Amino acid sequence: MTIELRHLRAFLVIAEEGNVTRAAARLHIGQPALSRTLRQLEDHLGARLADRSTHHLELTAEGRVFRDKAAAAVAAVETALDPAGLRSWPLRLGHTWAALGDRTVALLRRWDETRPGTPLELLRVDDPTAGLTRGKVDAALLRGPVTAPGLRTEVLAHEDRVVVMAADSPLAALPRITLADLTAHPVALNTVSGTATPDLWPVAARPATTLPVTNTDEWLMTIAAGRAVGVTTSATPGNHRHPSLAYRPLADAPPVPVSLCWRRGPTHPALPSLQALAREVLAVGARG
Repeated sequence: MTIELRHLRAFLVIAEEGNVTRAAARLHIGQPALSRTLRQLEDHLGARLADRSTHHLELTAEGRVFRDKAAAAVAAVETALDPAGLRSWPLRLGHTWAALGDRTVALLRRWDETRPGTPLELLRVDDPTAGLTRGKVDAALLRGPVTAPGLRTEVLAHEDRVVVMAADSPLAALPRITLADLTAHPVALNTVSGTATPDLWPVAARPATTLPVTNTDEWLMTIAAGRAVGVTTSATPGNHRHPSLAYRPLADAPPVPVSLCWRRGPTHPALPSLQALAREVLAVGARG
């Protein structure tokens, strides 16, 4: 049979709701019809996309991969059919925090000067790939290893790690901090898009307490309140300075790669210009 856009939309609602009955109600169709749609997708793909139970549905590994592909496909169709896109085709650049650090403003200004007919939209998306695998953006600036399938990457720079703490923390008296200095303190970890995990520390000397958060705002608030310290990169102080926070270099942790990423296959025609301009503004920043 022919798979249509409605199949993809239906699957995305099923994945979001985690329950076929609730998804059917949201789509205003009967539950048996939606179950048939799911089976048709699975038959076409030759893979089981979801494990069903009476009250809950869990995506399989194949289902999670297909969810990202389906989201990207639906987003691409919606972009193509948006009447506003006939006047201009914005290039959507995602990031989870800090974008290009202190070179972000230079990137946006230079883009407006050199590509005035193509808007560059900078979008913060709290997602491991800044919305890239879900089709919310055309390219993304990501920090740390990029492991999501189906992406191409170009490493633009490496950033040193820094420690962020409440301004009145005893650690703020130190000019430089080591990983060992942090083990006695609770450490806030951004589990969605952060660059620090417990693996940053030696197995025998990891922090006794970690506080998981899911976005940069929660992470900064937890630290400013004195509930934890955090490890980030040198891009963060430039974008998130506040009297309640102090930043110090982290002496004994490796730097973090910053990559420009995009999906394999057809992409926005202005992407090569973005790649070249990102290299340019970073090179000027390094010289300056």
